Amino acid sequence: MTTSVDALLLLSFGGPERPEDVLPFLENVTRGRGVPPERLAEVAEHYLHFGGVSPINALNRDIIAAIEAEFATRGIDLPVYFGNRNWHPMVEETVARMRGDDIGAALVFPTSAWGGYSGCRQYDEDIVRARSAVGEGAPTLVKLRQYFDHPLLIEAFADAIRAAREQLPADCCDRARLVFTAHSIPESADEAAGPPADGGRLYSRQVAEAARLCAAAGGFDDHDVVWQSRSGPPQVPWLEPDIVDHLDALSGKGIDAVVVCPVGFVSDHLEVVWDLDNEAAVRAGELGMAFARAATPGSDPRFAALVAELVAEHLTGAPARRLGEVPGYGCTTDGVPCAVGCCAPARRGR
Repeated sequence: MTTSVDALLLLSFGGPERPEDVLPFLENVTRGRGVPPERLAEVAEHYLHFGGVSPINALNRDIIAAIEAEFATRGIDLPVYFGNRNWHPMVEETVARMRGDDIGAALVFPTSAWGGYSGCRQYDEDIVRARSAVGEGAPTLVKLRQYFDHPLLIEAFADAIRAAREQLPADCCDRARLVFTAHSIPESADEAAGPPADGGRLYSRQVAEAARLCAAAGGFDDHDVVWQSRSGPPQVPWLEPDIVDHLDALSGKGIDAVVVCPVGFVSDHLEVVWDLDNEAAVRAGELGMAFARAATPGSDPRFAALVAELVAEHLTGAPARRLGEVPGYGCTTDGVPCAVGCCAPARRGR
């Protein structure tokens, strides 16, 4: 436990904020992954559909403002910094600024609740890269634990699910199927997710556990877990089924109403507003299926309270609040993985 810290760093994925940044940003995201150029061009069109601006940076700034307000209410005297993996403000730039501000040690809150390589260990790599770039005097950085089953996250999603169901026509809301989505990853990456002794597939197990908790809290007896936003070469198996394919399958079973909850996302990232609010919603309309999408929790006041609770675990030794039965891991210092071989990068398909 780290009890003496000078700041909090919110570490996120990043996104373009003007059209000319879109392709350079996507090249950063996909470097070394073998993503076909035509797929990059396709995804670029998604961003250009929204003026070349990803919502993620603005949403993160809103989260930071909410965290600062929550800290003030709780008497937590820590400045909050903002850094990204793939676009400005880059984490290297932010850590350099932190050193210039005489920050000796900081907690790091990643905007991913999950285990696995891209959900956890890659944030460790971001920390190592940033500290290496800054060099002597770089602050010690302690990444906070995974929070996929934190009660405040589950409560926020559960309320959003109930609110979404109320948006459906009255004659079908009681029979609506609840469908959870999260970002798909390669099967090989999921197999390697988690400490080796834990048996792998930590990411998909955590997503399933969060979905189970949210469904129960939202008053649903049954639900589905599906995936979205795959981006790799077609010959590499990824987690399935895709949300749009799943809507087709549900329609074939006579289901005419769905509530879709993007449980894998903390904010309305472009993947949410494009893959769900556009592609999935349009397909549901073509199928004659009533469709409602639950809100993500980043704008809910409970999300900032969740961050403050994670910080309090370090500052005061407050007990960790968890609801799930699937393991969750954390905290890491200066990018050292929580276990040898934990969430090793998957071998890329060729």
